[in-house]
Amino acid sequence: MNEPVITPPSEQAPRKDFVRELVAADAASARFGRTIATRFPPEPNGFLHIGHAKSICLNFGIANEYGGRCNLRFDDTNPFTEDIKYVNAIKEDVRWLGFAWAEERYASDYFEKLYEFAELLVTKGSAYVDSESEEAIRTGRGTVTSAGKDSPFRNRSAEENLDLLRRMRAGEFADGVHVLRAKIDMTHPNMIMRDPLLIRIRKASHYRRGDAWCIYPLYDYAHGLSDAMEGITHSLCTLEFKDNNDIYRWLVREAGFDIPPEQTEFARLELDYTIVSKRKLLRLVNEGHVGGWDDPRMPTIAGLRRRGVTPEAIRAFASTIGVARKEARTELATFEHEVRNDLNMRVPRVLCVVKPLKVVLTNYPEGEVEELDASFYPHDVPLTGSRKVPFSRELWIERDDFMEAPPKKFFRLAPGREVRLRYGYFITCQEVIKDAAGEIVELRCTYDPATRGGDSPDGRKVQGTIHWVSAARGLDCELRMYDRLFAVPDPEAGGDDVDFTKALNPTSLITVSGAKIEPGVVTDAAGTRYQFERTGYFMSDPVDSRPDRLVFNRTVTLRDSWVKVIAKG
Repeated sequence: MNEPVITPPSEQAPRKDFVRELVAADAASARFGRTIATRFPPEPNGFLHIGHAKSICLNFGIANEYGGRCNLRFDDTNPFTEDIKYVNAIKEDVRWLGFAWAEERYASDYFEKLYEFAELLVTKGSAYVDSESEEAIRTGRGTVTSAGKDSPFRNRSAEENLDLLRRMRAGEFADGVHVLRAKIDMTHPNMIMRDPLLIRIRKASHYRRGDAWCIYPLYDYAHGLSDAMEGITHSLCTLEFKDNNDIYRWLVREAGFDIPPEQTEFARLELDYTIVSKRKLLRLVNEGHVGGWDDPRMPTIAGLRRRGVTPEAIRAFASTIGVARKEARTELATFEHEVRNDLNMRVPRVLCVVKPLKVVLTNYPEGEVEELDASFYPHDVPLTGSRKVPFSRELWIERDDFMEAPPKKFFRLAPGREVRLRYGYFITCQEVIKDAAGEIVELRCTYDPATRGGDSPDGRKVQGTIHWVSAARGLDCELRMYDRLFAVPDPEAGGDDVDFTKALNPTSLITVSGAKIEPGVVTDAAGTRYQFERTGYFMSDPVDSRPDRLVFNRTVTLRDSWVKVIAKG
């Protein structure tokens, strides 16, 4: 079976939000005298996650809406944690999400220019080399209720500071002996403005620059100046950088840029049952709680991609939640709704039995296999396509679709009861076969040959329709039933004093071996998505699945199965 060519559903127009309103005003007034320019500046110390996707959609989306440009800039100023593998993964994720950057930039490409700015600041008396210990510097900054105090090295002459800075650059000093600090105001109400650190000594090899540098800029120093050098008009970041706005503007102006980029902060994504801290995600990987950055339980873009989520669904989710000024948690059900809504309209249906129970049709000819017509899509989906499914004397049905002593309102198969087989015939259970332990191992049924296709010529009705797979032609497959990685809505409640790994969901992955699936899928490429009728949305695993070992990852259930769990408390 080959999946038919389909057109994904149209995406919503971007929702208006306060960021877009600010950008619109700046564009209308020609405030910057040039086209709108944004940037997405990840640090290459881990894989991107769903929170980054929100920022990607915002930055690239705004640039596209105004015919501007968005740069992909790697904030690679920490030689200890960054790696080219993360750079490559980030580029793959951005492309997969459907965006193209105007230019690929690296903060490490600006080291020479950033050093020139450092000498300029020292010469102007706006920066100095501090020789205090890290602990003394931290203590000297004071608290939110008490002013800081000047470093004893704060009033070094420009000449002495310049000499020390150049010797730092030359590698004369060990790590931590000196740092370059901005000279601002140790009584400033914003503690970040109390002579923040700009450059520190780090004798470590950089993944791009090798051993060319032994001093490295800190985030606050590199970020705003990099934006200014690239001609960025709007620096969009999350709320945790709100207090950094003061140093951002101060540095850009001190370096000689007349109109600094406009930094605007928005609320980051807080998603239930999820964490979006790269540090904590790295811990999950390193401690073996998950199978890697692309584990389908992870909220990383790579994990979501391997799970079967589409880029269209992620973009639709970003549009739905919008951009806000205040932090607020988003229900995971909102994300799952967008995933279902997208997949429902674009993926073909197939038959797969998760927990097989054999059915023998005693009045069906032995050895005969016929092909029934089946649709890829239901009537309410504006796509067409059909396939043939084999039907035989022996079938597999879901074990949960049979009860020997059914309660009221159980409309599936039971002794003496007639049900419809999806796309097939009416069957009636005549006999239940059990093993020595009393377990049901087989059902013996009869079928009505006049009901092929699922309708009765005499007009009789049945209340239940169940799915099935031919035992003669069906294929074995492995199902990986992925669920929420954490068992509680806020795994980080309690802060760093509480071990978030204690909140892991012990049933976030259940592997089902011996499931049965219709044979047409064997020719489909790994990474093909489906709806398994009555079961959920799945994708053949792009890494592990192959024709002789079919492996399917559950993307999402057909409905929110956690509603009942929550209701029960």
